[in-house]
Amino acid sequence: MSASFILTKGTSPLLISMPHNGQAIPDDIALTMTESAKKVADTDWYKDRLYDFAHTLGANILIPKYNRYVIDLNREPTGIDLYPGQNSTELCPTSAFDLTPLYLNEQQPGEKEIQHRIKHYWQPYHDALNNRLAEIKQQFGYAILLEAHSILSHVPRFFEGQLPDFNFGTANGKSCSDKVITLIQQLDYSPYSMVSNGRFKGGFITRHYGQPENNIHAVQLELSQRTYMNEPTNEYNEILAGQVKPKLEALVKSLINISPPTS
Repeated sequence: MSASFILTKGTSPLLISMPHNGQAIPDDIALTMTESAKKVADTDWYKDRLYDFAHTLGANILIPKYNRYVIDLNREPTGIDLYPGQNSTELCPTSAFDLTPLYLNEQQPGEKEIQHRIKHYWQPYHDALNNRLAEIKQQFGYAILLEAHSILSHVPRFFEGQLPDFNFGTANGKSCSDKVITLIQQLDYSPYSMVSNGRFKGGFITRHYGQPENNIHAVQLELSQRTYMNEPTNEYNEILAGQVKPKLEALVKSLINISPPTS
């Protein structure tokens, strides 16, 4: 365990990263934020609870302590826009998904503060991610990274209408081998809907670490929160979660048991 993340080492070539699962906000940053921001509404809620079976299966799991409102671990540290022409949030977000401000007047983080957050919150997570992937690859000859995310099924800022249930992103097929893509597409997700490289094609982590030519394969799953929560409240629904968990478990098992996933 680190001051800013928890890494649980497993026994398989699969690493599950949950970069938006953290809920904490450092006291000094909280002082500059609005009351609504402190509720961290845009958290990828309960991902650790939803994937509580994964470590038993052998998966490595990496979870941050701090919330995406502090710094978005799935963004390029230089601030490059991952979705040009579409509405998106910044490395250090200044507004929530519903466009309400996160900071009190004139309290938004400046460049010095952003660099501080990169050093103390962003970099340690990525060092752990990079190092563990390297260790896994050394042990197995390859590594598979599953980026576990979730989001409300209706977020007008980012997409129209209702989001499909399972949204896979592979940077349009560039972040993993064809074998991994075929495996994902052949799984049975019914009665849930599934799409690949739709609105969500994979964030910085998927695009940066997914290097199939280097035997590191990355896939992002953006799961609609309607599959396991009572929307729009942040309540975990045991019945819904119990129905979707077998689909997630089948995915995790398949990624763990895949033979060397070269193209």
